[in-house]
Amino acid sequence: MTAPSAATTRRTNRVAPRWNLPEAVDANALGKFARSLELGLPAARVLWSRGLRDLSSARAFLSPSLDLLHDPMLMAGMERAVDRLTRAIRDKEKILIYGDYDVDGTTSIVILKKAIELAGGEAQYHVPHRLKEGYGMRPEVLADAVANGVRLVISVDTGIRAADVVRAATALGLDMIITDHHLPDADVPPAVAVVNPNQRDCPYPEKNLCGAGVTFKLIQALLPRLGWPAAKARKLLESFLKLVAIATVADVVPLTGENRLIVKTGLAGLSDVRNVGLRALLEVAGFESGKAPSASQVAFRVAPRINAAGRMANARDVIEMFLTDDVVLARNLATQLHELNADRQQTEKDIVESILAQCDEMPVTAEDFALVFSREGWHRGVIGIVASRIVERFNRPVFVLGEENGLAQGSGRSIRAFHLLDALESMPELFHKFGGHKQAAGLTMDAGAVDEFRRRLNAHATSVLTPDQLRPMLDIDAEVEVAELNEQSVHEILGLAPFGFGNPAPLFALRNVEIAGPPKVLKDVHLRLKVKQGTRFLSVIGWNFAERIEEFAVGNRVDLAVALEEDEYSASRGYENWSAKLREARPAA
Repeated sequence: MTAPSAATTRRTNRVAPRWNLPEAVDANALGKFARSLELGLPAARVLWSRGLRDLSSARAFLSPSLDLLHDPMLMAGMERAVDRLTRAIRDKEKILIYGDYDVDGTTSIVILKKAIELAGGEAQYHVPHRLKEGYGMRPEVLADAVANGVRLVISVDTGIRAADVVRAATALGLDMIITDHHLPDADVPPAVAVVNPNQRDCPYPEKNLCGAGVTFKLIQALLPRLGWPAAKARKLLESFLKLVAIATVADVVPLTGENRLIVKTGLAGLSDVRNVGLRALLEVAGFESGKAPSASQVAFRVAPRINAAGRMANARDVIEMFLTDDVVLARNLATQLHELNADRQQTEKDIVESILAQCDEMPVTAEDFALVFSREGWHRGVIGIVASRIVERFNRPVFVLGEENGLAQGSGRSIRAFHLLDALESMPELFHKFGGHKQAAGLTMDAGAVDEFRRRLNAHATSVLTPDQLRPMLDIDAEVEVAELNEQSVHEILGLAPFGFGNPAPLFALRNVEIAGPPKVLKDVHLRLKVKQGTRFLSVIGWNFAERIEEFAVGNRVDLAVALEEDEYSASRGYENWSAKLREARPAA
């Protein structure tokens, strides 16, 4: 192989992760658990290691049903919200839905607008232009709504930190219903109703809904109040779950509890899509009719195309694509999103390269517990994604800011051990506005204060993090033997999907396996390994492992961390319909 370039070396210097292996399990207890669930031991070990150790919770996880949806009336504020919305629909009042410009916000607008109109009401919508208006509710938009005869405004995926805006709107004669999932501050908006499972004293059991999930619960509560028969209401809810599932994956909330139910049901429904806009979007993303994408495919191929409109242009195009019945218009809009996403990818790549070049000149050190990068001209629509990429690279909390007209605006992403919003709330005087939650946050500040923000964020991170928490962690779900991996056991493991944040694809440790043949280099950067344990062999693919080829000399004994994935390409060639993907390797302990 040719030697890697300096740039490649810079990007691939790495800190070896810690292997977090599961505790030993009583074999008899695990065997009984597996037999009761009619599962093989590999899948049973995953459930056990993730805390699903009683049969009822394990069965609910394996076979989620809409019958297990929580009662939406348990959510604080829901009774008042449904009463006011029901009256508005009955009296034909003009309603404005005010949403965010990301996947979560746009899909929330679509499902609530459709539900209101199917119930006989009338609904307009407003989605901010990311670059012209920024995040959050704006008073001038609500003033225009009053002038146009609107009497009820419903926020979706926004508004929980807009107390001053809500006060001003109320003074103009607007009734406000705030539906959101972001963490509230002490000043809750004085609205007719605030529906947010994260507000203080809300008894709703699922705190991790995304914005579209909260909107879905409002619709779930509304339909019975309007007298819809249960079967009719269920059919509509099932149709909405397709978009809610996409939003839930895109917003990176935990795929556990009610979210898992929503995503598993909604993704299954994507095999039969009647909405012409959604069908066109799936087509440009490369999915054939009748093929339901996985959660991972939604995250990497569907959601980015939806987000591209809000990041690079106008999110109204997304909403119009989902609302239209015109097949040609839907295809044109989907194609535009596809092209915008390509532009987004290049813009994102350029900023990442710029940041990594900065890190060449001024390397990240052990004293840097949090990182802030800021530069004039960086596109604000992509810097949240860029922050995620830099977190992956350095395993530290990161903010990336774009400067324009004396202001610095941007987004932060975090590691598991660090709460971004708590950090920002420790220095609120630095910001014009800020908000978010533990793993993601946004802010606006004076560009001249960026250096002070960098210093104080690092000081805060240094006070709450340990050096060990800056080292990547490899969470192993279970140890398996090569002999345990077969079509049935892998099918059961893949049945634990949808995989994503909070329910990642299971990671297995293959301990003390022997490299049974020379590694094969694929496309200069990947490896195919043949390993042996006892008398059984296994082929393992290591994406971007070619530069570590020396670790896999024939006869070497290694520990491998692998994930198991469906593999249509392998199946099409007559081999197994699954493959083992290498995530990490180390010399056998």
